[in-house]
Amino acid sequence: MTDRDDPEHTDGRFARGARRRAEIIEATLAVVTRDGAAGVTHRTVAKQAGITTSLSTYYFATLDDLLIAALTSVADAYTARIREIIDTSGDKLAGLAELIAQTAGAGRERALAERELATLAARRPALRPVARRWRENIAELSATLTDDPVAIAGVVAASDGLCTAILLDNGPADPEHLRAVLQRALHN
Repeated sequence: MTDRDDPEHTDGRFARGARRRAEIIEATLAVVTRDGAAGVTHRTVAKQAGITTSLSTYYFATLDDLLIAALTSVADAYTARIREIIDTSGDKLAGLAELIAQTAGAGRERALAERELATLAARRPALRPVARRWRENIAELSATLTDDPVAIAGVVAASDGLCTAILLDNGPADPEHLRAVLQRALHN
């Protein structure tokens, strides 16, 4: 039997379920952005999504399941962007600087939610593997530029620090300045 022959696929339930799941994840990120991770409950997410609490718990049985799904959503987007930077032949540090600079612009809400959830991972072990992905992705990108483990750690730390500083300052970020900081971390 192919997917087309599967009744669950042909009547749209699978697609509707995937859409509903995505809506709940987006609602979770909205709650995290507005209220912080401490504000996330099945009730607050359901209210944000315009659904019943029982529907939220149907898709995500535990709060950790919900938080992991939200953090994974953000991590997947960052992973895809970093993969694009790694796979291009252009200036990888400039690409990373542009990505970090987006923390101050259109990407601020997502970056804020990611930082909030990543910080929560220090207290909730279930979130840690997903929270580590940003650092692992930056390390992978850095490894395309150097084989020095100290320099790689420096770029990872600088990237984390720059993102945090941009979120705290809540102002525009200069990609050229960010690139210069990353360059220094790479060569010191």
